[in-house]
Amino acid sequence: MGANITFTMIKPTAFKKNCVGKILYKISEAGFRVVAMKVTKLTKAQAMKFYEIHAARPFYGELVEFMSSGPIVAAILEKENAVEAYRTLIGATNPAEAAEGTIRKECGTNIGENAVHGSDSDENAILEANFFFAQTERF
Repeated sequence: MGANITFTMIKPTAFKKNCVGKILYKISEAGFRVVAMKVTKLTKAQAMKFYEIHAARPFYGELVEFMSSGPIVAAILEKENAVEAYRTLIGATNPAEAAEGTIRKECGTNIGENAVHGSDSDENAILEANFFFAQTERF
């Protein structure tokens, strides 16, 4: 797997808006293979740990509250140049600035509730995948 994986989470608002099927369809149509996937709900402690890189930022508290507010779908995706390809597919962080046809443009609500998380580097993809999935949960 290595550099050919990325990690994503379908965030609580997108889950609540029933966008899961649409997002998974776009992922599949873009040629990604789902290696692992589950529906779960982050505790506050888990959200704090996952996003600890942002702990000093002013939006950290809101991010933790939001990400622990409802169910999410966590998934490991595989494709050549997965991180870069997925970042293109999801679009800009702010849905208002995201390109037409991207996941965040179609399913995002605002900059804080932008539908999906996507790894920003190969290294972080591995760390994030390991946060949610054991090796025995990957296929």
